[in-house]
Amino acid sequence: MMRAIWNGVVLAEAPRTRLVEGNHYFPPESLNREYFADSPTRTLCFWKGMARYYILTGGGEVNPDAAWYYPHPSPLARRIKDHVAFGRGVSIEGTREKKPVTPQ
Repeated sequence: MMRAIWNGVVLAEAPRTRLVEGNHYFPPESLNREYFADSPTRTLCFWKGMARYYILTGGGEVNPDAAWYYPHPSPLARRIKDHVAFGRGVSIEGTREKKPVTPQ
């Protein structure tokens, strides 16, 4: 099970994430939404598209723009649509489940 943790709070928890450029992208349904607020910040990635950000709150502290996602990614990044990645002190813990290899 993969977890995104900041300030003692579990922000997201999922059996699998999507790993892109060293960042674990968590599925939208895995988020504990009470810790997330929309941010006005936007950035543009040349191959993924326009990123939107979240402000995180937890344990009485605020962590601005510490999570991001792509609501309308480019075709190359469509597999991370609406999945959320973390930075700015958020730790990712756990191990990714691997699909069993089927003998041929």
